[in-house]
Amino acid sequence: MIDHVGLKVTDFVLSRDFYTATLGALGIKLLAEFEYDGVKSAGYGIDRPTFWLGTGKTLRGGDTHVAFVASSRSAVEAFYTVALAAGGRDNGPPGLRLHYSPDYYAAFVLDPDGNNIEAVYVGPQGGRP
Repeated sequence: MIDHVGLKVTDFVLSRDFYTATLGALGIKLLAEFEYDGVKSAGYGIDRPTFWLGTGKTLRGGDTHVAFVASSRSAVEAFYTVALAAGGRDNGPPGLRLHYSPDYYAAFVLDPDGNNIEAVYVGPQGGRP
């Protein structure tokens, strides 16, 4: 299991606003924001922060992939729509990904730094390989 994920971003305000809007579609909220020793941080989660943004230039944009659990197919679609409206770029529209499992429904977007962000719902008939 993953305890938390952290990304360094090049434009903190742009990325914070992008993730606040996009993850809000999945019920994930901005729970913490602070600056320590010149580094700005924002933590997102449901009960506690498990996904963090921090200032600093990414070394190789696009190498990072993070998948967020969605509660339904409609939540995957909302995530995708909100992400694009917030400045994300399409990296795979909502739909079944049969090569993962018969009921793996996901959407992919690239965030402002080119990181591949996914929302996924695995329904009752399928499972992860």
